[in-house]
Amino acid sequence: MTTTIMKCMLEDLPTLQEISVETFNETFNHQNSPDNMKAYLDRAFSSNQLQKELSASSSEFFFICCDAEVAGYLKINANAAQSENAGDESLEVERIYIRNKFQNRGLGKLLINKAIEAAVAQNKKKIWLGVWENNANAIAFYKKLGFVHTGAHSFYLGEDEQIDLIMTLTL
Repeated sequence: MTTTIMKCMLEDLPTLQEISVETFNETFNHQNSPDNMKAYLDRAFSSNQLQKELSASSSEFFFICCDAEVAGYLKINANAAQSENAGDESLEVERIYIRNKFQNRGLGKLLINKAIEAAVAQNKKKIWLGVWENNANAIAFYKKLGFVHTGAHSFYLGEDEQIDLIMTLTL
């Protein structure tokens, strides 16, 4: 298996949108109502929204590919682009999405390593992320990589208020 990580550009928007919808559905559709899922997907992954995010100077997207097929992606935010005011010494991992058929191959760890590399290059002292309190697999994965639970915040999936645990890795 040949694995590569490459920066996602504006011309990659259709692929980014496809993977975003696919992976979010695979992970969360069985635990949420169809109406709330549709509302969230329409808002978060519309072409206009993703184009805005791709164009933001303090955000970056990276595709991870296996044998030339896009398997998932990473979205990181620095400075004012962070979804919470975590300060200038922090880098946020906003999204780390891997297609189901590529899970359990170490790709998530490679993407976290990419985030660490970016954080070090930007002189950040910590990386943080929000993970749904009911996503036990993801929580266990982040703990295994050294992230610790440091807080919580609300996440709205359509009209449903959910709780994301904030997990932090000190560099």
